[in-house]
Amino acid sequence: MDANAQVGDVIALEDRIAKKSSGRTVPLNRDLRSALVALADQCKPFPKDFVIQSERGGPMSANTVAHWFRRQYSKLGYIGCSSHSGRRTFITRAAQRIGNVGGSIRDVQELAGHKSLQMTALYIEGNTEAKKKIVNTM
Repeated sequence: MDANAQVGDVIALEDRIAKKSSGRTVPLNRDLRSALVALADQCKPFPKDFVIQSERGGPMSANTVAHWFRRQYSKLGYIGCSSHSGRRTFITRAAQRIGNVGGSIRDVQELAGHKSLQMTALYIEGNTEAKKKIVNTM
């Protein structure tokens, strides 16, 4: 929520909650923003500092959220997935698409909150088909 109690266009991750004090501002995906607006309309008053609530209505700890993801993945039959899997997928897909919108891998690094491109590179998975296609364009 922004200062006017509206869902804004960005999420401000403060240093105090970001790993290694890597706070940053991240643009909100339009579908996520729409979902948050709908949630805010349903939940009055809408929590100002957190979205995911415990059964008691307070914020959930990081460990509780990670455990919730493990249970959901297990129910779906996914093996080897964790709460971090979505982050890895986002960074890989952002790296694949950033050139299409006029950006660079540096933009992906900043979205991820990494201090180095080397760390961002560790998150990016290769794509065999893309390698074949790019070689054939030469």
